[in-house]
Amino acid sequence: MSGAACSLRPYAAEDEDAAVALWLKTWQAAYPELDFAERLSWWRARWRDELTPSAEIVIAEAQYVKQEQDGKQDTGNAVMIGFVTVDRRTLYLDQLVVTPERWGSGVGTALLAAAKRISPQGLDLDVNTDNARAIRFYTKEKFIITGAGKNPISGRPIHRMSWRPAADSVASSMRTTT
Repeated sequence: MSGAACSLRPYAAEDEDAAVALWLKTWQAAYPELDFAERLSWWRARWRDELTPSAEIVIAEAQYVKQEQDGKQDTGNAVMIGFVTVDRRTLYLDQLVVTPERWGSGVGTALLAAAKRISPQGLDLDVNTDNARAIRFYTKEKFIITGAGKNPISGRPIHRMSWRPAADSVASSMRTTT
């Protein structure tokens, strides 16, 4: 498959199975030593009972183009390659998920930009302290570590990271004056 362009759209109820499967796939790639398949029913319940009722969800999808042997292109169905969940009341970004095959491709940045549009007054999130990839990504996107704690489910240590638009303005003005 080639020519995979990314587009964003609002979540629809029929996206649930693909979203939960993608959530599982990405966490399994990030922490291969853990068996996340055991948590699938818990994740599905959390998706239905906690996230979809309170969060605005944006889906990233790719329209893959398959190159046929005769030189023709066959446009396939759109495939979910990521999503972000944001509760604009609490400013909480609970999940930013990108399929591992698209890590570093800009999909996460596009989803985060959508999250900032949903919650322009700011965003907060928790990230495992041993998830260096995610911490680098959020730091690059102007989030700062504002606290620490433990994940209530896994017990792993976490950083609370926050983004506020004023921080972007200050960083931007510092770049232009130096």
